[in-house]
Amino acid sequence: MGAIKLKAVEKWYGEVQVIKGVDLDIEDGEFVIFVGPSGCGKSTLLRMIGGLEETSRGAILIDGRDVTPDPPAKRGLSMVFQSYALYPHMSVRENMGFSLKTAGAPKSEINEKVDHAASVLKLEDYLDRRPKDLSGGQRQRVAIGRSIVRDPTAFLFDEPLSNLDASLRVEMRYEIAKLHESLGATMIYVTHDQVEAMTLADKIVVLDFGKIAQVGTPRELYERPGNLFVAQFIGSPKMNVIPCRTSGHSYSLEGGRDGDYRGDRDALHLGIRPEHVEIAEAGEGALDGTIDVVEYLGADCFVILDCGPMGQMTVRVSGETQLKSGERVGLVFPRERLHFFDKEGLAVR
Repeated sequence: MGAIKLKAVEKWYGEVQVIKGVDLDIEDGEFVIFVGPSGCGKSTLLRMIGGLEETSRGAILIDGRDVTPDPPAKRGLSMVFQSYALYPHMSVRENMGFSLKTAGAPKSEINEKVDHAASVLKLEDYLDRRPKDLSGGQRQRVAIGRSIVRDPTAFLFDEPLSNLDASLRVEMRYEIAKLHESLGATMIYVTHDQVEAMTLADKIVVLDFGKIAQVGTPRELYERPGNLFVAQFIGSPKMNVIPCRTSGHSYSLEGGRDGDYRGDRDALHLGIRPEHVEIAEAGEGALDGTIDVVEYLGADCFVILDCGPMGQMTVRVSGETQLKSGERVGLVFPRERLHFFDKEGLAVR
């Protein structure tokens, strides 16, 4: 079992509070990702779960047992860091089995568990090599294998792919996803990369200045963000957000045209994702804009427009679309694709 519960967890460094009363339930076998901007507290929260940081207030429960005062060794968790932290003078087999050896496990048990982990991670052909003879991705797999042999209650990953180049990150995302599928273990993963979060997670926890901004599946956070912070943090390019006024069943934009509104209270911000904006002839949309830059990416183009008092907007279109800088176009906002936010930045439904 690997159910983890956080109850009103806080972390203070002197007079500075960095984790501000976090409540969270992580089910057994879930892949949960903590994501947020630098300094939001995601790594600190992970280290608190692992016992590497003291919990100032609140409680951490693993399978119903309060482990808040327990040291890391008694929590039954295993952590994978950014740094591989492999012993350079040891072989892959020795690195993976080192924790079991120091715990006094029989050699036969060590070999059995190392062989099993190597088969899961496809490292069988590298067991006699030393770390210097491995690629970055292979070294990270060895670091993960070192965790697997311990048969932990849950795995904790602290930005494990940040030291890899782009192609290796894609490869290792696949490896970690397959690992979770094969082991069925609880995994908590910290990253600043929302692509990792969207592609790997069963559940994403978005953190903002030590608080949870929203918890949900990748689809929930993308399609129904609960506030402006999540709306603009999740998604690349980020959601377009412009000021608006609402009255009755309509919204209006400065320098634009009115549209249909069905919110339960007044909104001050209208949001729409770049791929949901449609380009039309000038004067035929909710808003007009002048194309500043067209970024051609092959399958897609990102079109960046100057919309006057509404500021800058980004539109994602097919790479086959022919547009040029300086063109004046209309922007169509499909009603079902709009998001509205009130003066507090909370979503209006």
